[in-house]
Amino acid sequence: MAHTDKHAGDAEGVRQLATAYADLKNEIAKVIVGQDPVIEHLVIALLSRGHCLLVGVPGLAKTLLIKTLAQALDLRFSRIQFTPDLMPSDITGTEIIEENVSTRAKAFRFVRGPVFANIVLADEINRTPPKTQAALLEAMQEHHVTAAGETHLLDEPFFVLATQNPIEQEGTYPLPEAQLDRFMLNLWLDYPSHAEEVQIVKATTSMYAATVQRVLDAEDIIGFQDLVRRVPVADNVVEYAVQLAHRTRPQAGGAPASIRNWIRWGAGPRASQYMVLGAKARAILHGRHTPDIDDIRAMAAPVLRHRLVTSFNADAEGVTAIQIVEKLLAEQP
Repeated sequence: MAHTDKHAGDAEGVRQLATAYADLKNEIAKVIVGQDPVIEHLVIALLSRGHCLLVGVPGLAKTLLIKTLAQALDLRFSRIQFTPDLMPSDITGTEIIEENVSTRAKAFRFVRGPVFANIVLADEINRTPPKTQAALLEAMQEHHVTAAGETHLLDEPFFVLATQNPIEQEGTYPLPEAQLDRFMLNLWLDYPSHAEEVQIVKATTSMYAATVQRVLDAEDIIGFQDLVRRVPVADNVVEYAVQLAHRTRPQAGGAPASIRNWIRWGAGPRASQYMVLGAKARAILHGRHTPDIDDIRAMAAPVLRHRLVTSFNADAEGVTAIQIVEKLLAEQP
């Protein structure tokens, strides 16, 4: 009986989430024009307990988008501007000595850094040296921070969005492949269309400022994150994801000739895991109880894009990772 109750509860949860997601999009649309695919992918990553890498030229309202999302979800937001002189402790926090006024006793106290928030925007993560990048990546992985031998747990939900500026590459420290692999999705923000840009300029040059209503809170999100884990997936859907990741590996037996020519390193097992998790989250956002192959296909580009290391041949021919993913999807109906 308990199992049926759980199932009925999950069905109700899927309904509630689909409704909340529609409300969330309406609230974000008060402030952000367009960007629907990016918003959907951000919510999918949050529900899957994954993190995102956002790539886009400056001035596309990345910070505003994330801030608005945090407001609508009633989550604590913090933004860290990464610079070449940023220290790991500037992210995680520092131990300070405090003196007790009455007893004159001195003691250490940990002052929490900006990573202690629910949504952390790590702006221009490729502008800071590896040691500082590693401090953030460790927090992302472990969901805690260690300082002076003590472990401090981060608040849940904990969601990191790191931005990379694709234009200026001088004086930057690109994230190594192993670190990129920790990000569930890689999202590209594109320029707005003509009509959208007109709307943006009108909205941002007037006195009017929209107020964003709260749609969900931290407790709701943790509940929905658990719901995503419970979503059942058919074997053929998992098979499809694994097959897709497998075909990106030039060393693998079944890799097409184009892959062997264009790719140095393919996607690891995390790619299959994230495609399946993302497909589960996408299905319930759209009010369905189990994902299908179309959900896997929809998640393929943002999951695989930063996991494929292209070869010299691909670069010479101007072939991008995203074109390779599209070709694989066309060949694997």
